[in-house]
Amino acid sequence: MPTLQHTVKGVDHVAYPTFDPAATVKFYRDVLGFPVVHSICAAGWGPEKHPDFIHFFFDIGNDDRLAFFYYFGLEPFEGGPQGDSYSRFAADVPIFFIRSRHLAIHVDNEKDLLEYRRRLDGSDWPVEMQIQHETIESIYTHDPNGYMIEITRALRPVTPQEDLDANLTIDALVDVVSGPEPSMSALLTRKAELIVERAEAWQREQDEKERSSI
Repeated sequence: MPTLQHTVKGVDHVAYPTFDPAATVKFYRDVLGFPVVHSICAAGWGPEKHPDFIHFFFDIGNDDRLAFFYYFGLEPFEGGPQGDSYSRFAADVPIFFIRSRHLAIHVDNEKDLLEYRRRLDGSDWPVEMQIQHETIESIYTHDPNGYMIEITRALRPVTPQEDLDANLTIDALVDVVSGPEPSMSALLTRKAELIVERAEAWQREQDEKERSSI
């Protein structure tokens, strides 16, 4: 597959609905310290027959923003006992599935991570988990709307070899889920096959890089 030109510059904003704008502002602006940077007061706006609404934005660094919609007079929708303001799930839906949809915000170092932990632990939304993954360390909580929020820092740089491994893994995954009975075992088998198939081309590429550097 040819490599497509990559010209995007990151996230402009991520947007969620809220039924509690006061608590949302308290959490993001007053606890975490994310400034409000923009708002839209929309009365009778849009092709759909929806109520008047406020669309407001928080600065989360690097010119990225987190936004919320508050619709006047709109009440929370009925559903199951789990989830957030956007999605309500039945009691038998696994919590790991619900938590898989979350927002992760990056900080540069352990000092900054622990400062955000201090702010959260002193608020109505204390940290629920602090976990070291393969290459990152993260703290987690839920905001007033029930959305899971992660703040994370890198434990070490991700190597080019790991990027290569990631591409192998995803190519193997796409192949496996396109067939019958996808499983981890089938993925690992297909990944091993791809390594063998591509090894000769990789070696040629490395040899060419070494020759060009001489």
